[in-house]
Amino acid sequence: MNQPQRVIATETALALIERLHRAHGPILFHQSGGCCDGSAPMCYPESEFLVGDNDVKLGEIGGAPFYIGRAQFDYWKHTQLIIDVVPGQGGMFSLDNGTGERFLTRSRLFSDEELSAFASQDPNHC
Repeated sequence: MNQPQRVIATETALALIERLHRAHGPILFHQSGGCCDGSAPMCYPESEFLVGDNDVKLGEIGGAPFYIGRAQFDYWKHTQLIIDVVPGQGGMFSLDNGTGERFLTRSRLFSDEELSAFASQDPNHC
């Protein structure tokens, strides 16, 4: 079995990522666990976000790296994150703010077979 991706994006999300990349240059995502924006995926210019030692890179969507804090990863490691877009206001500091659309995280549980494919993977680079 091929190893599943820990994070994927819908076509709608990929289109917004492309527009934000054209407007702001290289971007990255960090899965928020904060109180203000709930569990919204936050999008930042790559040069304006410092990835910390406790951040885990889940993968890339639309060429943009996607990170999550280690504690939140430990909680969600059994799920695939599916980044989507819905109408609305983005997070206060996220680049989707003001576009009339906002990123939204959906998820699905990995199967036992999919989880076993992750067994030998480096937990710092999922």
